Amino acid sequence: MTDIQKIQVLLRDRVVGTLQTDPASGVCVFEYDKEWLGSGFSLSPTELPLQSGLLFADKDRLGGSFAIFEDSLPDGYGLYLLEKILRNQNVSLKDLSPLQRLSIIGKSGMGALSYLPVMPGIQKQQELNDTECLDLLQEEALKVLSEKEAGDPGLLYYNSSNSGGARPKTTLRANDGSHWLVKFRHTYDPVDIGQSEYLYMQTAAECGVTIPRIALFNNKYFAIERFDIDKDGRRLHMASAAALLKTNFRRQDVDYTNLLALTGYLTQDPAQVEEMFRRMVVNLVVINKDDHARNFSFLCRDGRWELAPAYDITYSPAGSNGEHATSLFYNGNPGLDLVLKAGTGIRIPRFRCLEIIEKVEAICEERLPIIHRLNNQDD
Repeated sequence: MTDIQKIQVLLRDRVVGTLQTDPASGVCVFEYDKEWLGSGFSLSPTELPLQSGLLFADKDRLGGSFAIFEDSLPDGYGLYLLEKILRNQNVSLKDLSPLQRLSIIGKSGMGALSYLPVMPGIQKQQELNDTECLDLLQEEALKVLSEKEAGDPGLLYYNSSNSGGARPKTTLRANDGSHWLVKFRHTYDPVDIGQSEYLYMQTAAECGVTIPRIALFNNKYFAIERFDIDKDGRRLHMASAAALLKTNFRRQDVDYTNLLALTGYLTQDPAQVEEMFRRMVVNLVVINKDDHARNFSFLCRDGRWELAPAYDITYSPAGSNGEHATSLFYNGNPGLDLVLKAGTGIRIPRFRCLEIIEKVEAICEERLPIIHRLNNQDD
């Protein structure tokens, strides 16, 4: 595997800065390009302030890498595929440096960031332009995930754009030029998982949550329009809450109070803070306990941050030991009292909090087979 000592970080083909490893401490060091300093913006206000000079990563977090760049890596299913591909080259992902991992991502990740040089022999980025191959990709995904048949992890990985999540995915470009992310079922998923997620996302939208366009391709594959690409085909800078909070989302150490405060800090917009509150309520009511910090994202348009449309809202009751991945005041199954405390704590009037809760519960009860009412701790 090629040794990488230094990489350039680009945003839509414009150089943002240089990333390298500090030989003394082993941590990553980033420096903004002088031209970017004059007319660009901070990639992460909480981690990489827009300033001259060297910026050092925290050696005690994320293996000495920067969270905003680690955000470009896939997780779950994507890491599983990448590990299988690397294993065929007698390489393990865990043995690669942060710079080597980012060079594997190259120009193929979600969002607007890309990394040069690109690791040779890994990336063969593809994008489907029709739905005829979806059944084939679903079949290949089940083969690979079952470990009973060889399958083709390369075919699946190269079509996934390094997207996150546990379920198999592919990217697709529709006839109208729009870009979509299509999900397949995992080996443990019911056959109607696509229809189920479509119902839950529709319900979230009826509750007032902002979502991207959604569809059911071939009447069974849930698809969501990519919000990191605008209508002109321009990539947008995107960062998950996990990256902005500089946390490993797998450790489940983020609280909804952190997400509400982060939304207010980045957007300076009470309406978007209320939107985050509404998403919290929806996740609690529909019993979506897979509500970890990488399932909330923000977009930056020319230096102005905004809450990205919602995604991955579905029925997920297992969680971690039966608790939500994101707690509320350190409670993994919060009730009405803590929800109201969080809302009023960020200056949403109590009556408005109750209006949101009542609307969400009423809509969800009408449309979904099972819900959790916040004032009933025995559900």
